[in-house]
Amino acid sequence: MTTTADLDDRYGRTRSPGKVRAWWITVAIVSVSAIVWFAWGIFADANNSVRADDTAFTISDEHSVTVSFQVTAPVGASITCAIKALDEDFGIVGWRVVVYPPFTSHAQAYTETIPTVGEATTGLVNSCWVT
Repeated sequence: MTTTADLDDRYGRTRSPGKVRAWWITVAIVSVSAIVWFAWGIFADANNSVRADDTAFTISDEHSVTVSFQVTAPVGASITCAIKALDEDFGIVGWRVVVYPPFTSHAQAYTETIPTVGEATTGLVNSCWVT
């Protein structure tokens, strides 16, 4: 009866423990590198993220709307926010971009008045970003 060891000897197949060990080390290094890269990407993005939450709006008159909102951003970062006013058909009737100085605390509240070209039915923050 022929065994696997006999066949390996006959055809010159040998298993080198060094090659197997090198393969597993390579797999481990690639896996750890991928995990570190993904973790760094997640934490780096979280440190520079800016969040704006609308808290209220007031239609001052037919040519302006006042928007109140809270911004959460990294301390020491200056941010820019785009604020818009919409009419009843969700068309933009007012737009304003405001630059804020560096944050002294993690969250700050702001109130801005937006001039409009028509009567607005709502006002809100479009987006905020680190500048």
